[in-house]
This record gives sequence, structure tokens and C-alpha cells, in this order.
Amino acid sequence: MSAKSGNGGKREAAALLLAVGRSVRAAASEAGAAERTLRNWMAEDAFQTRVQTLRSEVFGRAVGALCGVSVRAARTLAKLLKSQDEKVQLAAAKAILEATPRLREMTDLEERLQAVERQTAVHEEGGRQ
Repeated sequence: MSAKSGNGGKREAAALLLAVGRSVRAAASEAGAAERTLRNWMAEDAFQTRVQTLRSEVFGRAVGALCGVSVRAARTLAKLLKSQDEKVQLAAAKAILEATPRLREMTDLEERLQAVERQTAVHEEGGRQ
């Protein structure tokens, strides 16, 4: 990954490299900045916020990509349950049984969070009138 020209470009490149998990040394080197300079940037709230924002965006894209293939993965597990090989059936069954409670918890948590957000919005509207 090459850095853009100028210090702003180096800062942005370094922030992105840190966001995707590069070490400080590697990020500084790849961004074309001194390691000490990068450490100074990391002490700034604005730079830390930028790294976190970029990390959230990268993570969001990764989650989106996983969502895009999750239906296919579920279908594959369903097919593997019908395998003639009992070891394959067992592995598929374990994968399904391990994932299902976590997915249910996440769905429940999302629903509860949305309910709380709706209630908060209603109370805030009532307070403004």
C-alpha cells in the first residue's frame, strides 16, 4: 500500500494501515513516515478517532461480505448433513449447533436494542413538547 504525497496522505495511509492491524513499525514504513512521527500522531485524539473510524468501516465491509455468503454457507451445511460420511454429518451438525445459539443471542440483542432506542426516542419527543 503506497502513501499519497504529502504529510496528510501519510497520516491517512498510516491510519488505514493501523486500522487493518499493521504494527506501528510496519504502518510507519509502508506509509513513508518515521516511526516516531507515527507515535506522535497516535497521541492525538483526532488521529485515534480516524483510526477507529477506518477500523469500523473496514469491519463493516467484512461483515457485509460475510452476510453475502452466509446463505450459501448455511445451504452447504444443510447439504453436508445429508452426507454418507458420518464424520462429515457430525462436523456439520456441530457447526450448526454451535452457531445457532450465538445467532439467536445476537438477534435477541438487536431486537432489544431497537426497542430501547424506540422508547428513548418516544421519551425524548415527549420531553420536547
